[in-house]
Amino acid sequence: MKTAVVAGASGLVGSALVRMLLELPHYSSVHLLVRKEMELAHPKLVQHVVDFNKLDTLELGFKAEDAFCTLGTTIARAGSKEAFKMVDHDYVCAFAQTAFSIGATGCYVVSSMGANPTSAFFYNKVKGEMEEDLKKCNFPRLGIFRPSLLLGPRIEKRAGEKFAGWVMKFLNFLVPAKYKAIHVDKVARRMIEVALGKGNGIFVLESDQLQ
Repeated sequence: MKTAVVAGASGLVGSALVRMLLELPHYSSVHLLVRKEMELAHPKLVQHVVDFNKLDTLELGFKAEDAFCTLGTTIARAGSKEAFKMVDHDYVCAFAQTAFSIGATGCYVVSSMGANPTSAFFYNKVKGEMEEDLKKCNFPRLGIFRPSLLLGPRIEKRAGEKFAGWVMKFLNFLVPAKYKAIHVDKVARRMIEVALGKGNGIFVLESDQLQ
């Protein structure tokens, strides 16, 4: 059986992912790196309260084969472009480096549809730069997942995303597959499927491949 380490467990995709990992017999333990302890208990669950500004210097007392990262924010929530990049690029890459140092051979990360390091859009550019930097970490298996608009039970209500999600639900049949809104459970499930798959390499899955 495997050991998993997860960053971003309190988020929309992360919470779904952790729930599924705990239910699977393939994983004997699931370690969470969190800012503050979550109200979640399970015999296989171990929580580590950490300073995300010092992720790349953490000395974790366990080994893990699979690393899952669902960290992400918005420019509005972060407060500035610089703060957004810190979370969606710096924290993600630092987590990957830490995971590699504890023996992870697979790293599976949520990015975004449209991620491109040369994009004129700051959000997509940061996501693309994050992907390129992860490729330099030399994981035998790297999974990059690029979902479209995420559907699921948000704790934080975002009016714009709520309205867009409502529209996408009712007009989904008109939207090309790559751009259809997708439920977080589907994203989490595909991340695990890729993690449990065979063969090494870089796997980039667009939103229509996650449906």
